[in-house]
Amino acid sequence: MAEIVTRLTGDARFESRLKGIYSICSAHPWVIEAGMRQALDDGTPLLLESTSNQVDQYGGYTGMRPADFVRFVHGIADRVGFPRDTLLLGGDHLGPNAWRNLPADDAMQRAEALIEAYAAAGFKKIHLDTSMRCADDPSRLSDEVVAERAARLCAVAEQAAGRAGLRERPVYIVGTEVPVPGGASEALAAVEVTNPRAALDTVAVHRAAWQARGLDAVWERVVGLVVQPGVEFDHTKVVDYDASSAGALSQILDDLPGMVFEAHSTDYQRPEALSALVRDGFAILKVGPGATFALREALYALADIEDELVAAGARSNLRAVVERVMLEKPINWEKYYHGSDQEKRLLRTFSYSDRIRYYWTDAKVADATQKLVSNLERVDIRENLISRYLPNQYWQLRRGSIDGSPMSLIFSKVREVIGMYAAACRT
Repeated sequence: MAEIVTRLTGDARFESRLKGIYSICSAHPWVIEAGMRQALDDGTPLLLESTSNQVDQYGGYTGMRPADFVRFVHGIADRVGFPRDTLLLGGDHLGPNAWRNLPADDAMQRAEALIEAYAAAGFKKIHLDTSMRCADDPSRLSDEVVAERAARLCAVAEQAAGRAGLRERPVYIVGTEVPVPGGASEALAAVEVTNPRAALDTVAVHRAAWQARGLDAVWERVVGLVVQPGVEFDHTKVVDYDASSAGALSQILDDLPGMVFEAHSTDYQRPEALSALVRDGFAILKVGPGATFALREALYALADIEDELVAAGARSNLRAVVERVMLEKPINWEKYYHGSDQEKRLLRTFSYSDRIRYYWTDAKVADATQKLVSNLERVDIRENLISRYLPNQYWQLRRGSIDGSPMSLIFSKVREVIGMYAAACRT
């Protein structure tokens, strides 16, 4: 499966070292920088993806359009010293998902503009997600409708890349069994693995749709199929990968030359499960909320340390600020978190779906976060306090791997997650 890295990067240097690639789906600058630091240490490329709700032609919830996101990421790369030629940018869940409340014609027109903006900005990997029904669609979309819409968007991407004069055209990910972005909102007991026959039929239907639009040559750049390997998470628990349940699905890759499986919602999987996923052909591993969950853990641990070291009147009060802003602006969590006031309070902070990630760019939250970091940069964070609140980082400090500054602790905590993916993808 290592050839997927070459197909994505156009560079065979990494094929002997990697058997898969992980994709970080986040627009947070500290998560992105942590990913770059990990890839620099590993000497590997880095795949970063923005999702359709983070970055779109209107700005998304980050306020960035695709070209803005490219400049944003390149700015971080230049500051960190990460070479742009090993930085791969992808677009995740690109399609009519954000406009599902509109009739299909209107939603697809907006999806075309979305795809055009991503392709013209030079995004290398494009996940064509047309799996969700629009306002006037039947309750379940057929594979043929999903494939026809995906082919329509692929044609738009190809035209946009051509007009932009891009030397390298995008590669594409398709599939009909696409998990809901950000994890399940209902409690889960188990997740059904994609039926192998259904996966083969999905590829065949998509290939026919590409042929119907005269995209035969472009089909060679369809490198991955999104399937469900039996992994997912809800607000409070994780469904772990069971290789014995996915064995039959893995075997059909022999009938899909040039393609691998892309696994979404792999957040919070055990390290050995991530390795097993790559081994079994799920060579593209997606992580999103899991990385920002670790970021929140780091920041709240630092807030606890701040309470110990900084006078009450000078503290950032980060946790209180975040809670207040989330209550004032509930749009990003109220449809997802249910139960008593106490249960919703716990979910706002601790849910695996980590909808707190939508609030780090809020001005009040951003100011409190920066104040937290600035306060702790001016004091001596004693190692025994780090042991209490960030025990893994304590041992890294003792070994000399980090210097114990606030930012080194934050990057280290996020890299705990990213490092598990990096290890799973290495040969």
